[in-house]
Amino acid sequence: MRSIWNGAISFGLVSIPIKLVNATESHSISFRQIHTADGGRVRYRKVCELDGEELSTEEIGKAYEDADGSMIPITDADLASLPLPTAKTIEIVAFVPADTIDPLQMDAAYYLSANGVPAAKPYTLLREALKRSQKVAIAKYALRGRERLGMLRVVDDVIAMHGLLWPDEIRAAEDAAPETDVSVREAELDLADALMDTLGEVDMSTLHDDYRAAVEELIAAKADGVLPQAEEAHAAKGGKVIDLMAALESSVKAAKAARGEGEEEGEVAEVTELSSRKPRKAAPAKKTAAKPTTKTAAAKKASQTKTPQAKKSTATKTTAAAKKSAASSPKSTGAKKSTATTAKKTAAKKTAPRKRASA
Repeated sequence: MRSIWNGAISFGLVSIPIKLVNATESHSISFRQIHTADGGRVRYRKVCELDGEELSTEEIGKAYEDADGSMIPITDADLASLPLPTAKTIEIVAFVPADTIDPLQMDAAYYLSANGVPAAKPYTLLREALKRSQKVAIAKYALRGRERLGMLRVVDDVIAMHGLLWPDEIRAAEDAAPETDVSVREAELDLADALMDTLGEVDMSTLHDDYRAAVEELIAAKADGVLPQAEEAHAAKGGKVIDLMAALESSVKAAKAARGEGEEEGEVAEVTELSSRKPRKAAPAKKTAAKPTTKTAAAKKASQTKTPQAKKSTATKTTAAAKKSAASSPKSTGAKKSTATTAKKTAAKKTAPRKRASA
C-alpha cells in the first residue's frame, strides 16, 4: 500500500519511524457531467478572474480571504516555518479507556506501518503496551495543512490511527430530540427487546452495498446496448404508525419468518395490519324459538290484512290460547280472570265442551 505521509510516533523519549497508509477506500461509483444534447463532457476550467487566463495546477497557490475581500497569499514555505511540533510527528499526549471516546468524533482511519528495520522494536513495544493496558492513545498530528487529533489502537498486529474531530467541532444534540415528552410502556419495551433478540447479531463481512451492485449492473447492461427491465418498486409503507404495539409484534414475527423460525406456543396471536383494520360491526341478534305469545302477536298482525273469515279463525285460536294459559295459572290476577271469562263466552258460542273446560 502506498504511504501518504512519513514521520514518527513520539512516545515519550521513544521515536518510532512510521509511514501513514489509508486504512479505508471508497467504492462509490463516480459519474461525469455531460451535455445531454450530444453527450459531450462538461469540464471545469480554472480561470483567473483578472485576465481570464486558464491556469495549470503549478500556477495556482493558496491565500486567505480577509473580511474586506482582499487576498493574503500563504505559501507552503510560510506554513513549513511555523513552530508546529506535530508537522512530522504523531505526538502521543495521553492513554485513556476506549469507551471514553465519543464515536461522533471518529473520522478517517489509517494504518501506521513501521518504516524500516530499526522501527520494528519500538513499534512492537508500543503495540504490546496498548494491548496489555486495554487502552487507546490520544495523539496530535499535522496532515494536509492543519493539526489534527487522533486515536491509536491495535488492530490484529498493526497499530491503527483514527482521525478525531476536535471537541468543539461536535454540535450539540439538544435540538434534534423530540420536542414533546413521550412515555413508553413496559410492554412496548418488552416487544422492542424481543425484536432486538430476534434480529440478533450479524457478521459484518457479509454486509455489502446493494445499490452499488445495481448501478454496476445498469452500467454493464447499457454498455452492451441492453435496456434492463425496471423492477417493481416496493410499495411504500403508509404514513404514521398508529398502533405501536401491533407494529412491534408484526416486526418480531417478520424477523422470525426471515430467519426461518416457526411460531411457537405462547407467542402473540396474529396481528391485523393497521391499514386493513375496520370498526367492528354489531353482532346480529340471535333468533329465539317462537313462543305461543309470539305466535299470537304475529297472528294478530296478520289479521289486520286478512279477510273477515281469516280474522274469525285467528280470533278463535287466540281465545283458545288464553283459556289454556288461565287454566295453568290458578292464582292469576283479576285481569287474567277477565280474559278467561271473555274467552268462555266466546267459546260458548262455538262449542259446549270448551264452555265446560273453562268452568
